[in-house]
Amino acid sequence: MLRSHYLKDYTAQQIVQRAMRIIPYSVNVMDEHGVIIASGEPARIQQRHEGAILALKENRVVEIDSATANQLKGVRPGINLPISFNGQLIGVLGITGEPDKVRAYAELVKMASELIIEHMALIEQKQWDKRYREELINKLIQFENSPESLQSMAAYLGIDLAQPRVVMVIELRQPDREALRNLIDYFDTRARDHLVTFTDFNELIIIKPIVLKNGEWDVRQEMSALQSFKSWATSSGFSRIIIGGYFPGDTGLHRSLQSARATQALVKRQKLKNQYVFYHDHALPALLGGVSESWQVQELSRLWLHLVANDPKGVLQQTLRAWFEQNCDLTQTAKALHIHVNTLRYRLQRCEEITRIKINELKNMLWLYIGMELQCESVGSHNLPPSSTAKVR
Repeated sequence: MLRSHYLKDYTAQQIVQRAMRIIPYSVNVMDEHGVIIASGEPARIQQRHEGAILALKENRVVEIDSATANQLKGVRPGINLPISFNGQLIGVLGITGEPDKVRAYAELVKMASELIIEHMALIEQKQWDKRYREELINKLIQFENSPESLQSMAAYLGIDLAQPRVVMVIELRQPDREALRNLIDYFDTRARDHLVTFTDFNELIIIKPIVLKNGEWDVRQEMSALQSFKSWATSSGFSRIIIGGYFPGDTGLHRSLQSARATQALVKRQKLKNQYVFYHDHALPALLGGVSESWQVQELSRLWLHLVANDPKGVLQQTLRAWFEQNCDLTQTAKALHIHVNTLRYRLQRCEEITRIKINELKNMLWLYIGMELQCESVGSHNLPPSSTAKVR
């Protein structure tokens, strides 16, 4: 069975050029119809070669001397060898010259030709696989197709869609070509289970497999995997990794991308410098970011903004942030701030006096907390002590 798509014109030309650098004879490559598609004598291209047709028909080496050549059309003295790939006949290699002179080169050139064809086929297969992987990523994160069609594509690529995954956005700082090649090589060789695509010159989307424990994703454990990746990413102009949330179900990856994008917008608004940013750690402000210009946000922020206006040094803001971070535990908050618990009580009392609310009442506490999250660029917001979650960012 003939398979012409393995022997393309540019592959045939590669065979001719490389062979003629080594042997002092002209080389021809014929397709499955016996038509010359590459030759050391360009004028012969597109001519039918009778010797090649015979080699294809009988699947054997055909030697043609000068006497025989004079009786055939489009033929010169030489040797014609069938070319096979994956056990299938795909064309013919011809070396022009008296058979006794070129015979010594024939098998060697044939073997080299088949190696070139195999190499080119592997490159083409890799390119197609890359396109399919990118297409699968786009379909997964946009959820454009039915689960059945996604499963078929994933099965072809050997990807298990049952594996829990999240979406990561990797931001790069003006990467050069070599840096990008190294980064892609990392995912091709060391992280083949990651699905990778470029959305911009400075950005990659990664669909990353994760491990669940009792149905939950341990975000802290994820840091060890990210740390092992850091050295590769840094050499490639890595700037920041933003990790979306984990959502089970058919639309989970689409939601994970949305959560990563919301977190990315939050990072820009707040001008965060963290290299690793998890949606898990910023869920509320990220979710509220979409309404940041509305009147509802202004109303929700009213208590916090009033506190900010009356706290020029940011001490009360810092105190409230630490208090919320410690789940409103006085002892733990005082310890985190390195102050006496009575000092903490005084500061919280000052917050009540300024805002004119009872801070221990759930409704007021929630109102103040949401306002703080929405206005996290306020005075004093960057002077916070490290939080329990900040250690992993």
